[in-house]
Amino acid sequence: MTTQTLPDGDSAGTFLGHPKGLFVLFFAEMWERFSYYGMRALLILYLTKHWLFSDSEAGVIYGAYTALVYITPVLGGYLADKYLGQRKAVLYGAVLLTFGHFLMGFEGDGGQGGAALNLFWLALAFIIVGSGFLKANISVIVGQLYPRTDTRRDPAYTIFYMGINLGAFLGSLLCGYIGETYGWSYGFGLAGFGMLLGLVVFGLGKNLLLGRGEPPKPLSKMAELGLYVVGLLTVVLCWWMVQNQSVVGVFLGVFGGLLVAYVIGTAVIKLPSEDRDRIFAAMFLILVSIVFWALFEQAGNSLSLFTDRQVDRNFFGWEMPASMFQSLNAAYIFLLAPVFAFLWTALGRKGMEPSAPFKFGLGVIQVGLGFLVLVWGAQSAGMDAAVPVVFIFLIYLLHTTGELCLSPVGLSAMNRLAPAHMASLIMGVWFFASATGNFAAGLISSAAGGEGLEGAEAGKELVLSVYTTVGWYAMGIGVLVLLVSPLIRKLMHLDTLTDGDPADDLLGQNEVGEPQGPGAHPATRH
Repeated sequence: MTTQTLPDGDSAGTFLGHPKGLFVLFFAEMWERFSYYGMRALLILYLTKHWLFSDSEAGVIYGAYTALVYITPVLGGYLADKYLGQRKAVLYGAVLLTFGHFLMGFEGDGGQGGAALNLFWLALAFIIVGSGFLKANISVIVGQLYPRTDTRRDPAYTIFYMGINLGAFLGSLLCGYIGETYGWSYGFGLAGFGMLLGLVVFGLGKNLLLGRGEPPKPLSKMAELGLYVVGLLTVVLCWWMVQNQSVVGVFLGVFGGLLVAYVIGTAVIKLPSEDRDRIFAAMFLILVSIVFWALFEQAGNSLSLFTDRQVDRNFFGWEMPASMFQSLNAAYIFLLAPVFAFLWTALGRKGMEPSAPFKFGLGVIQVGLGFLVLVWGAQSAGMDAAVPVVFIFLIYLLHTTGELCLSPVGLSAMNRLAPAHMASLIMGVWFFASATGNFAAGLISSAAGGEGLEGAEAGKELVLSVYTTVGWYAMGIGVLVLLVSPLIRKLMHLDTLTDGDPADDLLGQNEVGEPQGPGAHPATRH
């Protein structure tokens, strides 16, 4: 953070009552999400149909990729905070992302031989690291445009996250349609073009940011170049890791275990009793979130394959590509986020708002119920018949309502429960758990792969069997969370929480974002 006095965020002019710089960030992030979700909508289908990986192999590759997308923001956020500054980190991330998305357009002849497959792995690596530099930092600049006590801060994040979900919706819809209808390279190319637009918007809008996000202290050209080299070396590391998915799993297990042990050890040894209890409550919520994301993230993985193969997608003679259904989550968020915000506020005024642990239980129950509804619909139609498309709409609806019970609530709870000096650490554990959930999602999808089974019906039965199992497990875990929620709420000691320095609040902590995408680096409201 620069120590010099910066001009007021409004000094470059306002639009709709907000600094113009906000809308530079809005459009840059919208196009970045367009590219990310456009590529993501096609990825599992591309792995199985073009590169001819088995369902099991593709599921684990997808899980490792999305897990790494959650891990790299730790590096991107750290380097930006300490040395590079958020603006240059975002610009560098956008360049890496643009390059990675365009590399996705080199599809070769398919199969698993030839140089084209190595280019594909390299494309994924560039996207992973680019996401780490961009998503870790762009939301931080939003908060820097406003004074600490500015009442426009929360509405600004609402506008910003509208851009996120608009990009996710349009990317899944358009890139999915183009890619499946006209060819993979066209869909990925459109995603790359979207990222290029985001890069151009951010580059041209530099002056409207009014010096926000610059390096904390002057940086020499050699030092800056060295940081960019670190990013490229990380690309090489991710290129290797995404091909060796078991390494990702070992890393998550070992590093995650050490991280949890450190947090609990610190809580037991160094914190007073109430702060220690709050850390235990936070760790409980974090563990529950892993279960949720492991099931929620089937959307871009096994659920996409199931939609492609087993669902009647015919609308008035036109068969809707399976990848386009991934736009439903963003569409439902648009429609339902205001409803949930109003609901919690109204219940809060009456003293009836559920506690954070209770909301978590509701979220896990809904994600499990979504799978059971889909299984029921498929079995009702008959194993030899296509599943009515309404059940795909229903599973996405239940998963989104579950997300709205858990994701924004979790972000807020992590900050409320962590002492100020541990806020970033606890938020880091929260997002590391999201990475673990994404990797676990790949393992679940792999278990649903039906290779070696005779006939489409046998493959369908296996997927439905896995969905039945995880659905009931989720329902059971969710009910258990509801039952113990009074105890967890007691550990939170809400009655003795006091308002601290507003600068300790995490940016965007109360907003509804898209948890699937990266954004692991929290920043305080300076």
